[in-house]
Amino acid sequence: MATLRVPDVEPSPTQDCERLRNAVQGLGTDERAIIWILGRRNASQRGKIRETYLQLYKESLIDRLHSELSGDFRKAVILWTYDPPERDAKLANEALKSKKKGAKELQVIVEIACANSPHHLQAVRQAYCSLFDCSLEEAITSVVSLPHKKLLVGIVSSYRYDKELVDMNIASLEAAKLHEAIKRKQLDHDDIVYILSTRNVYQLRATFKCYQQKFGNPIDQDIKSCGKGELESLLEVVIWCIQSPEKHFAKVIGTAVIGLGTDEDSLTRAIVSRAEIDAMKIRGEYFNLYKTNLDGAVIDDTSGDYRDFLMTLLGARI
Repeated sequence: MATLRVPDVEPSPTQDCERLRNAVQGLGTDERAIIWILGRRNASQRGKIRETYLQLYKESLIDRLHSELSGDFRKAVILWTYDPPERDAKLANEALKSKKKGAKELQVIVEIACANSPHHLQAVRQAYCSLFDCSLEEAITSVVSLPHKKLLVGIVSSYRYDKELVDMNIASLEAAKLHEAIKRKQLDHDDIVYILSTRNVYQLRATFKCYQQKFGNPIDQDIKSCGKGELESLLEVVIWCIQSPEKHFAKVIGTAVIGLGTDEDSLTRAIVSRAEIDAMKIRGEYFNLYKTNLDGAVIDDTSGDYRDFLMTLLGARI
């Protein structure tokens, strides 16, 4: 369930654009107006606002927001204002351009491929080609080394069946194949990549359940026991994103806010990307994991317009 609160009576895109124009013109910027408008519009409504703003004022709303805002607030608002496939294509590109390409950086690509619908992944791949003049697969191949490359190309190339269809015989057979590869610590084995990148999420969840019933441990626990390498960590994220995306993103937020300092990029990505999908479930999983309230954690670790914008996406009445 989403946390985004859209008005019962939707203003027209022209009305929203006029208010946004007033917010970015003159002396100072009216950040609260920007939060009030964009933070309460769904993806379709934001798309119409972007198109109407360009028609009315002959400039990109994204460019205007970039020039008027700053810091983590600017990044959050702009990521939110993008069309979701374009946003994820840009996040994937940013991850691939980072100097370090460990599990923390590359998990962004896993989230895009495994925690969203097949249709969304296809749209992201199309957006990536349009924005960066190469396919997402080519980009991964050119900058990521084995064995991470093999896994990532497999999952982003997939177009999974999106209906609830499960064959328990296949689940049992493939659970055994996964166990054999994991027991041998062959985490880049073709069977692992093939199974995780081709089966639909319902089939995979049945396979993971079969795995635990037959071999005693959850599959992510057995993967973790193979070592503390980057591939182990990346495979754990694949499992979590398929099995329970809301639990994965609750962990992302927890890691971002617990301890010294705040990882604003991870916090922003988790809330912006899931506010229209399953942020209500993430809130519940966060409490289950950390025995504390997600909203309170965000409020304690952020401030100002950035805090108000994230809280608006989480459904708070700012």
